[in-house]
Amino acid sequence: MKQTKLIVRVAMCVALLIGGQLALSSVSGIEIVTVMMLCFCFCYGIRHGIAIATTFSLLRCLVFGFQVNVIVLYLIYYNLFAVFFGWLGVRFAGKVSLAKTVLVVVFAALFTLGFTLLDDVITPLMYGFHKKAAMVYFLQSLYAVIPQTVCTVVTVSICFHPLTRVIKRFNL
Repeated sequence: MKQTKLIVRVAMCVALLIGGQLALSSVSGIEIVTVMMLCFCFCYGIRHGIAIATTFSLLRCLVFGFQVNVIVLYLIYYNLFAVFFGWLGVRFAGKVSLAKTVLVVVFAALFTLGFTLLDDVITPLMYGFHKKAAMVYFLQSLYAVIPQTVCTVVTVSICFHPLTRVIKRFNL
């Protein structure tokens, strides 16, 4: 029964993540995946978080296409994300307060910056960019990372507490 619950939980979470990503995919720098994934990992822990992160990273390709650099980026980033925020949920005993929310917002913003920096390393390496092209790629990424980080700060600040409460209440 435990495995069935894990599979159903992962499927529901991944469906919500892909739906949220698809719904906002036409707006650059605006996304909801970070806050949703964060809440899932915080509430369900590392094991469930890794299952959700890996499944999401692979299944989203059915909607957004198979790009090797993106698959590698997502698999590395979201699994590290799941481990950290799953651990944080255990460390905070799943309880949310203002001080803990501020800390979570700061960590989420740092992870958002880390996502872009990781992409700035993975993509040039995988495509064999020369140094100048890699630098241009890095500079171009700054246009996306600023609104993404602001979006992360806003969405996590507003949605973290209510989403974790809903997840725990209904044991989604």
